[in-house]
Amino acid sequence: MLSALKPLESLADTASLVPEASLIHPRLSGAVYPFKISVSQSVLDDLQSRLSRTRWPDEVVGADWDYGTNREYLQQLTTYWRQGYDWRAQEAKLNQFPQFMTEVDGHELHFIHIEGKGSNPQPLLLTHGWPDSFFRFVKLIPLLTDPVRYGGRAEDAFTVVVPDIPGFGFSQRPIKPGYDTASAADSFAQLMTNVLGYKKFVAHGGDFGASITEQLGLRHPEVLTAIHLLNVPPQHAQNIKPG
Repeated sequence: MLSALKPLESLADTASLVPEASLIHPRLSGAVYPFKISVSQSVLDDLQSRLSRTRWPDEVVGADWDYGTNREYLQQLTTYWRQGYDWRAQEAKLNQFPQFMTEVDGHELHFIHIEGKGSNPQPLLLTHGWPDSFFRFVKLIPLLTDPVRYGGRAEDAFTVVVPDIPGFGFSQRPIKPGYDTASAADSFAQLMTNVLGYKKFVAHGGDFGASITEQLGLRHPEVLTAIHLLNVPPQHAQNIKPG
């Protein structure tokens, strides 16, 4: 039942494609510092303790998934978390990607920054959705930064920046009410221009990230070459008519 639940088996190969030179980026200002994922052992121990003390609810015989998550499936998943999943191994694989932290609009912002190969790679901002993080794009990054390796053209290479939306992944959560997609768009525009020094860039977003990318286009058109949306932002759904 848990055959689809696999750790980052292919991420090691993906991470090995990241050039070592990208770990020290020439545009980085003094306000940007390298970041490594390091979850304390006390947090992992606490998780193990809480999982071991799970109080399982009753279940209607034969309910399967009709009334919510199947209990047998969830029990198998919990056993896998406790006995089969090696967080330290996954942590090490994730840390093969060059990660950084900086402060934007009063928030500590976590992001990946990888130089594209070629003479003139375009800067590309990738924005994830909900509930998500930079991990959404780890298999896509090598295809964008080194297209020649996958049968593409050098002139199609991108320098990729993947931030965690504030409150997601390793970015600090918003500390004041009212932080929305427009606020995130403003933060990401500052990251790309003021912090990383790009005059213009391309932006992509999917799911919740599509709304942020749309706001980038509306609020900061002067710094954008183009935007690409994986889906129509949900607030427009009511205006879409069938047929």
